[in-house]
Amino acid sequence: MDQVFAPWRIEWIEREDKNPDIEACVFCELPALDADLDNLIVARSDHAFVMLNNYPYNPGHAMVIPHAHTGDYRDLDDEHLLDHARLKQRTFDALETALDPDGFNAGLNLGEGAGGSIGDHLHTHIVPRWQGDTNFMPVLSDTSVIVEALADTYDRVHEAFADQAETRVPGEDAAVVVE
Repeated sequence: MDQVFAPWRIEWIEREDKNPDIEACVFCELPALDADLDNLIVARSDHAFVMLNNYPYNPGHAMVIPHAHTGDYRDLDDEHLLDHARLKQRTFDALETALDPDGFNAGLNLGEGAGGSIGDHLHTHIVPRWQGDTNFMPVLSDTSVIVEALADTYDRVHEAFADQAETRVPGEDAAVVVE
């Protein structure tokens, strides 16, 4: 396997306190902090929120996360279930507007065997896809190429959510509120 040298990543890997402000569940605590931009939260609704993935498979890789802390989809009550579904629809619209992908992969990793890194708080991954976005790099060299900086993707997706009907932006670094 060829190596890609990224020495700046060692600071992230070796940091002692992985999430200094988090005591329990990252998906429960991050939305409660007053730091949407820093935490990549681009949109919120009454019972769910949208967050860009820190380690995206592609630009715009988002997660739609219900506020209810559960790893079992069947535990969601009707309000959380409907709000989660509606926010997924809005996320597809925002990603389409911001990034113009050719399609999407969307899904949940439920249960330890499904491969998700956070199994006790369900979340739906939405990954924009483009014709030809899987190339020789992951096939031959076990390497992913992300073509846009996460901060730039955040700005584009945030703006696309803000341009949707029935939304508001409560502050400069705040997530878009979907009403």
